[in-house]
Amino acid sequence: MKALVTRLDSFGDVLLAGPAVRAVAARARHVTLLCGPHGEPAARLLPGVDEVLVWESPWTGFQPPAVSRAAVESLISAVDADTALVLTSFHQSPLPTALLLRLAGVRFIAADSEDYPGSLLDVRHQRAPQAHEAEAALDLAAAAGFPRPGDTRLRVLPPPPTGALTGPGGYVVLHPGASVPARAWSPGRCAQTVRALAAAGRRVVVTGGAGERELTAYVAGGRAVDLGGRTGAAELAGVLAGADCVVTGNTGPAHLAAAVGTPVVSLFSPVVPAERWRPYGVPCVLLGDQRAPCAGTRARQCPVPGHPCLEEVTAYDVVAAVDKLVEVLR
Repeated sequence: MKALVTRLDSFGDVLLAGPAVRAVAARARHVTLLCGPHGEPAARLLPGVDEVLVWESPWTGFQPPAVSRAAVESLISAVDADTALVLTSFHQSPLPTALLLRLAGVRFIAADSEDYPGSLLDVRHQRAPQAHEAEAALDLAAAAGFPRPGDTRLRVLPPPPTGALTGPGGYVVLHPGASVPARAWSPGRCAQTVRALAAAGRRVVVTGGAGERELTAYVAGGRAVDLGGRTGAAELAGVLAGADCVVTGNTGPAHLAAAVGTPVVSLFSPVVPAERWRPYGVPCVLLGDQRAPCAGTRARQCPVPGHPCLEEVTAYDVVAAVDKLVEVLR
């Protein structure tokens, strides 16, 4: 069997598909993961993936491309599978993807779908209410004939050694950035937390992408190791794996921390439900008002002045949460 698993969203979404990918890989002789460009770095970290196929979909992402006949035809030509699992978030339709996979000759397609699929799906599955994204993907895989693996935690391939970047172990990572502003704690609060953690005797490493160097330099403030723009996905996995704890918002590095088994203090804005998107399978302390007026809005910019769901969390709340997680693991 040649199988294809699709997850066309972001870095964290692809990581959450990992357990379902391993379930498929246990039965298939070849697994292709079809993802978008933002998910590609995560796709290349997942065990069980033989091939990564990258395609930018016009129905996902914050700035989707215009529909292009040439791009669609290129994807149809590139797909080589007889079985497909279409993974989507709870608010997305799998049917556009399913249509293209049918045109590519895929004979068996399974997906969660609220909409009538006609002949596009062979398995139209209904996800359990409020199911975590990783659990929902595993449930769909089982319905399609791919039983759950014995280990359902998030996993990535072994990361490279990163001691030259971080120094010795025994540090806390603070990742201040997020994919959208509504999910980010303010730079001021992050900088206060670095100072508070340092005052509590903890060594801090601040991480961020290539476009976040100014942010990480401000947050580190000379009191933490600043790795802004200095890690790719694999190196970031290594940095997170060496940490005692990771402090971050609801963003990809939270799921990468879970994939390397590191506990997470999650500054979780409730614009999406925590029960579906919280760090999966690791000890976690969730901070932030989950009943705030923005709950469930999927807003990219906070609709409430002052961003109170996260700004009411203090640096000392984070220090206490870090202490709690580190103590639990001793």
